[in-house]
Amino acid sequence: MQNFSEYLRSKEVSDDLMSVLETLEESVKQISCSIIGGHCCKNAGSVNSSGEEQIALDLQSDEIITNEISKNSYIGLIASEEKPGEERVGRGEFAVCYDPLDGSSLVDVNLAVGSIFGIYKAESFIGVRGDDQLASMIAVYGPRTTILLTVKSGVVEFSLNKDGEFELVRDDLKVESGKMFAPGNLRACAFREDYKKLLAFWCENQYTLRYSGGMVPDVNQIILKGKGVFSYPAYEETPEGKLRLLFECAPMALLMEEAGGKASDGRVRILEKEVSYVHERTPVFLGSKEEVERCDEYLG
Repeated sequence: MQNFSEYLRSKEVSDDLMSVLETLEESVKQISCSIIGGHCCKNAGSVNSSGEEQIALDLQSDEIITNEISKNSYIGLIASEEKPGEERVGRGEFAVCYDPLDGSSLVDVNLAVGSIFGIYKAESFIGVRGDDQLASMIAVYGPRTTILLTVKSGVVEFSLNKDGEFELVRDDLKVESGKMFAPGNLRACAFREDYKKLLAFWCENQYTLRYSGGMVPDVNQIILKGKGVFSYPAYEETPEGKLRLLFECAPMALLMEEAGGKASDGRVRILEKEVSYVHERTPVFLGSKEEVERCDEYLG
């Protein structure tokens, strides 16, 4: 069974990119330990750059990643959902954007949460497109701690074993057709008749509802089950959508397309969207090609 580094070598990933990914892998291990410890679930009494309340674990996860990245000379630029803008941290060519703890509001009720990472070579995140990513990965902190990774050579899953190592457990994951849906932002149905009609289509055609309230576990499930769709449209109160293009949607879109699925904002491929400011938001529909095209048809 290959471990994380052995897999990267088998894919002939360059030494510098491999070092960056190993740094993020180590961050995930430390965040997993922090969550298991359960000492950081209280409200931190602060908000992040998007105006969302933070818990102590948000701040600790961000600190863990920042500290690990500071040890890697290949990384020169970072952007975190918990920070106001991009930050120059060194002279390295690589740029890492991340959501250190996606779905942190679920921690206190003991539901799965995760981390999201996108890796670029860039002097600034302004002007990049998701297509420019060299790799992306998500970590899920649930009954197991797992990683989904793409280095633009398909999507694979690693699981953290009892010895504290990530080992490859699933290779060449594919998303095809199947009746499963994870509908975010259902409050939009009060304002959008088109979203209400799409929801009715899913219900009338007996789709299986699988929605946790966390983007990472929901998209992770679609990729592992090999079917389904995750939706999060805009509406009057959030006309640009809620989820961040750079930190959440672009890394997820790369994983989904590498698994044979599709990612759209209703009109445009997520990976074609140029980042105009660090905390830019977007509507997003991720999943099997057939289901995302249905979202485009109903909501575009």
